[in-house]
Amino acid sequence: MRKNTVPLGYFEQLYAARSDPWRLATSEYERAKYAATLAALPRRHYGRAFEIGCANGVFTAALADRCEDLLAVEPVPAALAEAQRRNANRSSIRFARMFVPAEWPAEQFDLLVLSEVIDYLGENDVELLAERVCWSLVLGGDMILVHWVRKKAGSLSGQEATDHFIAAARGRLDVRYAERNRDYRLDLLRRV
Repeated sequence: MRKNTVPLGYFEQLYAARSDPWRLATSEYERAKYAATLAALPRRHYGRAFEIGCANGVFTAALADRCEDLLAVEPVPAALAEAQRRNANRSSIRFARMFVPAEWPAEQFDLLVLSEVIDYLGENDVELLAERVCWSLVLGGDMILVHWVRKKAGSLSGQEATDHFIAAARGRLDVRYAERNRDYRLDLLRRV
């Protein structure tokens, strides 16, 4: 039996209860993960980037410093509004409400960022995401996946979801760098 994606209502309830349910602005884990994510990017600057699941925009601010044009999407209106407020002074960021992978922009990018996203997706949606990423990422473009390794509310663990994504994109995305620690895994892939 295939596992299903966590419904949007789950995330809306989390944000209704707390404006920062994962403590993205205050967590040492998040701070270290953000620094590792930026350090793993092989280019100092990207033209067009796509951040999937920007939450309240904490990492978006740091990522924007490396991008000429950044599309940051989030499905929860309250989180998206906070991300927009947090980054109001950054003209290089475009925000959109989008529940990936069912919704997807008709654009191409040289960087895609998925942090703590695919482990909420079911297997079918991980496969759909791989197809959409491969279409949207230009040849030679980079994609970074960063996910907590243990089980959380999603149907797949971060390990399972990332492995499933990499398998679905095999032959189109190559793993160029991988980092593992007791909390998260980070994988940098390149479109070939």
